[in-house]
Parts: sequence; C-alpha cells; structure tokens
Amino acid sequence: MSKRTPILVLAAVLALASLAAANGLNLNGLGTRAQAMGGAFVGVADDFSAVFWNPAGAAGFRKEMFGFCATDLIPRATYSQWPITLEVPRIDAKTPTAHYLGFLGAYYRPIGERVVVGLGIGTPSSQGIIWDGADFADMPGGPVYDRSRKTGVFSFSPLVAVKLNEWLSVGATLNVNLGTFNLKMPGGSWPVGEGGEDVDVGQYEENMTGWGFGATLGVLAKPIDKLSIGLAVRTPSTISYNGTARLSYLSLYGLPDSSALERKITWPLWIAGGVSFRPVERLLLSADVQWTQWSKLGQIRTEYLEPAWPVFDFPIFPLGNYSLYQKDDTQIRLGAEYLLSATTALRAGYYNDPAPGRPGFGMAVLYPSLTFNGFSIGVGKTIGELQLDFGLEYLAGEKKLNESGIVGTAYGMNIVVPSVSIQYKF
Repeated sequence: MSKRTPILVLAAVLALASLAAANGLNLNGLGTRAQAMGGAFVGVADDFSAVFWNPAGAAGFRKEMFGFCATDLIPRATYSQWPITLEVPRIDAKTPTAHYLGFLGAYYRPIGERVVVGLGIGTPSSQGIIWDGADFADMPGGPVYDRSRKTGVFSFSPLVAVKLNEWLSVGATLNVNLGTFNLKMPGGSWPVGEGGEDVDVGQYEENMTGWGFGATLGVLAKPIDKLSIGLAVRTPSTISYNGTARLSYLSLYGLPDSSALERKITWPLWIAGGVSFRPVERLLLSADVQWTQWSKLGQIRTEYLEPAWPVFDFPIFPLGNYSLYQKDDTQIRLGAEYLLSATTALRAGYYNDPAPGRPGFGMAVLYPSLTFNGFSIGVGKTIGELQLDFGLEYLAGEKKLNESGIVGTAYGMNIVVPSVSIQYKF
C-alpha cells in the first residue's frame, strides 16, 4: 500500500463523518409541538407524537385522533485540512444546501374507557451529507470522486396504552424498523495485479437496506392536576443490512468490480425521564433527562462476500472492524409553552447534546463527534378540533480542531430544522 493511501482514507473518514443529526444517528425529536419545546416532552406526551416520546400518554386520549408532522433537516458543514509534517493537500470544503426530510404520522382510537390503540409511522433517523468532490482533489485536473452519505430509518409502531387508574398510565409500542444506507467515497490505492503495485481503484459506492425490531415502553403519572411525571425506554434495535458495494476501476485489472456486503448497526438503548408543571393556568414548563447507551455500539463490522475482495486488505470501508470509541451521553432538555389565549400558544426550548465520541476521538464515518446546543421556538393555533403547529430549531455545533502528527483538521456544522404539524380529533 502506498504512503498516500492512509492519508486518503483518513481524509475520507474525517470528511464523511461530518454527517450529523445531533446525537449520532437519531433525530432529536418528532412532533412540532415537542420540537418547539426543546424535545422536553416525555413528561407531557399529550398529542399525537406520544408514540415517539412516551406511549403511555396516549391512554389519556378520549377521542379518535390523527396527526402528521413534517420536518426538514438542513445541515451546513465545513471541513479544513492542512499539512503539519507530510505533504498533504490543503482542503477547504463547504457542503452545499441539502434537505433531509423526516415525518411522523399517527392514529389513535379508544376501545374502551381505559384502553387506547394506535399506529405510528415515522423516521426516527433521516440525515445525510454531500460534499463537492472537487474540494478534495489532490491537484487540478486530477480525479474527482463523489463524497456523500445518506442514512434513514423508517419505523412502523403499533401502540397499546392503558389507564391503570386516575393518575397512572402505561403504554408500549413494537417498532418495526426499515433502514437504508447509501455511501460514496474514494476507494484509495491498493496493491492490485501480478506485481502487487499500488493503483487507484476508483470510486467506492454502496447501497444497502435492512430490517430490525425494537420496542418503546412508557409510564406517565399525574399525582396532581398541575404535575406530570414520565419515564420512557426505547430498546436497542439491530438492523441487519444487505446490499452491494462497487469499486469502479477494479474491472480494468480483470477483477470483479462489485461485491455483496453485510453489515449490522445497532440503534442503542434510550432511557428518558421527564416532568411537566403548570405554575399558572397559562404556562406549562417541562424538563427532560435523556440518556443514550452509545458505548454498546463497540465495533461495527462489514463483511464483503466477493472472495476476490478480502485479499486486498479489505474491507476498504473504514467501518470494517472499525471501533467507534463511543461513550454514553446524557441530554438535558428544557421547554415552555405559554397560552396567549385559549386557541394560541407560544413555545420555546433549549437542550445540550454532547458529542457521543470519547474525548480525543476525531470522527467516525457513522457518527459525528460534535457537541450541539439546540434552540427552538414555535407557535400553535387551535381551531375547533383542529390543531396547527409551526416550529423552528437551530442546532449550533461546537467547532472541532485536531492536530496530529500527520495533518491538522477543523470541522464544524450548524443545522436548521423547520417543522409543521397538523392534528385533528374526530
């Protein structure tokens, strides 16, 4: 392998990993009202987004209800690289504007005085990043390779919620998850041919889908009218991906340019506790503590099934037997809702989302190591049984600087997330 290859791989890892929705692969919430309150909604959970935040909240619904929200994740990332001890190219890259849409639709139906059933369909994870390949070219006129990635999870979640007594409810969902994973990056230089000389193997590309299963369990207690306390647990869900990888130049050397591949990725355990309180009739305050067990990810392994590929020191994709060095992280979320009138509400929220990578760990392809501070605002309008909500979230990423014995790097990201919801009670 040439000396140049590790630099290319390192640059690809750092650049592609700037992908971010905050807190790894997960969006920071679904449901416009919840989003506008900073995602501090586990102790509230009284609208159609309960299927995502705390299914026990649905036990309080006394009418049929349908709700739908749409979000648009708009990331803006920068990446810079400069030489320290080796001759590596200077890189200054910015991502173009891109849109990664997410949604949640949910329906609920009471089937008795104490039991409510429902179904939620949504995207707990939907994000990506696209770079201009020309920003990473070694020299003018040299090869330009695409650098992009998009991941998503679509969840189908049937729900049952039960009101045990006047102040205590429980609920649960089964989460059937369909995952998608698409990646483009440079293949780098590898020893190919009879002489084993290092050659450029071209553009690397992979496309995968897979299924996984999990559950969400919730409890909601209202010991007094003005106070609500919630607890929710989302179990780990391992998605087994299958797909195809391709290296564009391998066929020039008489080798298969594609391979089937398999990869397993686990969405980790999530535990959240929340409390909401009305100090006065018009004001609702909420606070959540949300913990994610990122440390259980450990290593992510990729298996290429084409026999000719592993002999070239594959897997080429940096996630093959790649340690993510994750640590468990805790988010603190705060939210408020103020009623201007019986039909109009103003909302605001804040949360801190720590980087899931351990201190000193740069970036991994799947997970960013940026800490985000989230600020949100919103407004809601009720017209009879119809509720309309609008929200805007801004995620400010703390810029990351790193200097090793090879290169210096700097990267940052800010994310804008507008959202709109509609809810109707029959």
